[in-house]
Amino acid sequence: MNYLEAKKLYKSIGVDTDAAIEKLKKVAVSMHCWQGDDVNGFDSKEALSGGIQTTGNYPGKAKTPDELMADMDKALSLIPGKHRINLHASYAVFEDGEWADRNALLPKHFAKWVEFAKARGLGIDFNPTFFSHEKAEGMTLASADENIRKFWVDHAICCIRIAEYFAGELNTFCTLNIWIPDGMKDIPADRLGPRARLKKSLDEIFATEFDKDKVLITLESKVFGIGLESYTVGSAEFYLSYAAKNGIMPLMDNGHYHPTEYVSDKIPTMLLFNDKIALHITRPVRWDSDHVVLLDDETKEMAKEIVKNDALDRVVMALDYFDASINRISAWVTGMRNWQKALLGALLTPWKEMKELQDSGNFTRLMVLGEELKTYPLGEVWNEFCNQCGQVSGIEWLSEVEEYEKNILLKRG
Repeated sequence: MNYLEAKKLYKSIGVDTDAAIEKLKKVAVSMHCWQGDDVNGFDSKEALSGGIQTTGNYPGKAKTPDELMADMDKALSLIPGKHRINLHASYAVFEDGEWADRNALLPKHFAKWVEFAKARGLGIDFNPTFFSHEKAEGMTLASADENIRKFWVDHAICCIRIAEYFAGELNTFCTLNIWIPDGMKDIPADRLGPRARLKKSLDEIFATEFDKDKVLITLESKVFGIGLESYTVGSAEFYLSYAAKNGIMPLMDNGHYHPTEYVSDKIPTMLLFNDKIALHITRPVRWDSDHVVLLDDETKEMAKEIVKNDALDRVVMALDYFDASINRISAWVTGMRNWQKALLGALLTPWKEMKELQDSGNFTRLMVLGEELKTYPLGEVWNEFCNQCGQVSGIEWLSEVEEYEKNILLKRG
């Protein structure tokens, strides 16, 4: 079957494939820098902390800003469409022997990233880094040590200023996501106290004046992390309550919930009560293990909820995973392409008819139609989308990654 035949088949169920392709072209997904260097960053030699762990030792990891930017360039060159990049504060680029601690970071420490993004027409999203630092050995924004708590409040405020810089320089919004690893390995004596301190810290951070149209601040919850199994200060209930009360955008990472919870089911509820929401798209295996995004059921269901509720312009989308056991560029390209395929599959679904079938109680036809769509020629429409974006559609892109690995990655010290 070719594209014209696939187009005709989809048209028979009321789906315009050309319109679906045009919509997908306009969706920008934020590609996370930390896949390229196993979340190490450039501002510290501290080991990973905060319940974060990468596994594997695949050769070719980026060790310098130039190497990481080159690897991201290669990945982006193999992904259809125009996208964004997502940075952590730990990826500050210091030159001429300069260094600044995280509570003293300035926009100039990210000028090289702005130069990189400008040259490629990319937006930048940003994250304060509350881990892998000597002052993050215990709690951060929820710390009972006032000096440490203040240090991290100042860090977040620095990041707001840097996010404003990104937005101003690149003429697009910057999503600034706050996630902290604060928690306890064993049962706490006091659950309220740390959350009261976190609330105080957030109040102080958001007392800072900033342009809310340019800087979209989000709050990201988590169930637990390694070494933080019994108690997480920044729980879903805490952040949802804080976000609702203070007009902050909630961010859901689909690896940050209990295994029986599905973010796809949460998305429509969140859309009812928020103008915009944000997603970190990952693939949990038994827990928040941040595997490369596959075209699995939950990935497809999340995309469906966004598309069927006409929310492509209301959901800020970013990927978040890190796999050191495989070629890191292939991990980026696979994850980004899979999320785009999931969105395309959702765009090729006759939601108006399916909603009418549900409302009228015709569950037989609803089920049969849904099952038939599973074998419709999504691949042919994907091929056409890639062709229109100047990209190969099949596995051919992997040969280019393998050549890059041979000529560049394997020659790194």
